[in-house]
Amino acid sequence: MRSTNASFTMQKLLLIAFLTFIYVETKAQTSPAPMPKLELRDPWKANQLMEPAELVAIIQNPQAKKPLVLNIGAVEDIKGATHIGPANKPENLEKLTKTVKSLPKNTAIVIYCGCCPFGKCPNIRPAFTALQNAGFSNVKLLDLPVNLNTNWTSKGYPLAEK
Repeated sequence: MRSTNASFTMQKLLLIAFLTFIYVETKAQTSPAPMPKLELRDPWKANQLMEPAELVAIIQNPQAKKPLVLNIGAVEDIKGATHIGPANKPENLEKLTKTVKSLPKNTAIVIYCGCCPFGKCPNIRPAFTALQNAGFSNVKLLDLPVNLNTNWTSKGYPLAEK
């Protein structure tokens, strides 16, 4: 009988310990205010995206004022682009800032990478942010949501001559 009482007491103690643990854990996880949702925010606005067809029209129009087009990735250069290289590397980000340093702050600049989808691209956010931080007010990001091949090359848009 004694071992049955001891077993029953042990079960009660374990149950009490378990319920206490659950109570403490649920209270510890409660917050009086909802937690803010953490999101990866893009530094550009929708009106700062440039459609590929729009840039092609500018490139192909001899009378159009050409923006400074900067390849800030590891992909091929489109016609008229200056190759900077992947902007996620400090030396290329420095090259970017040196390239634009002496330009007026309202210079039309179009940057692109096209190595991978926007959501995964390691180059466009640092480059866009660096140009904004340098005070440039007319910066556009070429809208290549999938990659350069899908959104530019496959449409027959012009690449730089090799």
